[in-house]
Amino acid sequence: YWMANWALEKAQRNLGKVCRKYEVDFRLFHGRGGTVGRGGGRSNQAILALPPVSNNGRIRFTEQGEVISFRYSLAPITRRHLEQIVNAMIQVTVSEQSEMEQQSQFDETMDQLAATSMKGYRDLIDDEDFWAWYTTKTPIEHISRLPIASRPVSRGSAKAADFENLRAIPWVFAWTQVRYNVPGWYGIGMALQQMLQQKGMLSQLQEWYDEVIFFKTVLDNAQREMARTHISTARIYHDIDDGRFHNRITEDFDKAEDAIKQITGQEELLDINPVIKKSIRFRNPFTYPLNMMQTELLERWRNKEEVKNNNEEKLRDALFLSINGVAAAMQSTG
Repeated sequence: YWMANWALEKAQRNLGKVCRKYEVDFRLFHGRGGTVGRGGGRSNQAILALPPVSNNGRIRFTEQGEVISFRYSLAPITRRHLEQIVNAMIQVTVSEQSEMEQQSQFDETMDQLAATSMKGYRDLIDDEDFWAWYTTKTPIEHISRLPIASRPVSRGSAKAADFENLRAIPWVFAWTQVRYNVPGWYGIGMALQQMLQQKGMLSQLQEWYDEVIFFKTVLDNAQREMARTHISTARIYHDIDDGRFHNRITEDFDKAEDAIKQITGQEELLDINPVIKKSIRFRNPFTYPLNMMQTELLERWRNKEEVKNNNEEKLRDALFLSINGVAAAMQSTG
């Protein structure tokens, strides 16, 4: 998560510098996803966080199908969303384009955070037992059969989902279904905790959180995904195994939560945005029964005798309904 955001930040900064140096007229196209794990989040905040050198008053970005109903279904919401985008573009266009103080120290720190978090993420998903765990404990097999996408779940000619060819949307979708939301935060716990062990780094990160929009945006997007994560619900998907992967995810979640609260000065995640915080808490009690039903349906599906003795089509339809229900409650399909 952190590596992806930081790599994009540096790429946009370098592109802007090169284009300005050679007087090339340019407009960056941002292929933003619907979820934080695929580059989503608040559009106006993302614009404000762009490197000043990459801004020339012009922008283009995608609006994923899954977010259209949330942003454009009602005229007042549409107006507010577009006003926020225009307001952000005006702000970044008229602002002075100068590098921040301590730019080299900031870049070095972000490089370290990105590298450490990336290593933690790769250690998780590159584990030789991970793919078997992921396909067994999440509904990825059934997501691949949902008639909701314009492209197949896997690239190439693969008929079934496999790790090397799996597309980003079903990858994130499955994590969201089981309430982990791993692509939107995992790895930052270990990275931030290691950084906080350095003398004077807490006050420095607190200062950057207050003054550097990019850093604040990355941290706020992560804590929003973490607030949507529900570890106790996720655990019910894995009661029958040794919990090895669940424990690794939980450990990094706890580290990330502690670090974010130290840096932001909050008592709980999303104290800075009480409206979203209350919205998530309001939906959780209604989402939990859907997750409970989904775990039962997945267990029945894995039981070959159960599938044989019951109507396979009815069981699959029930799984599809559970997936749709959780997606509606989480307001996300990946």
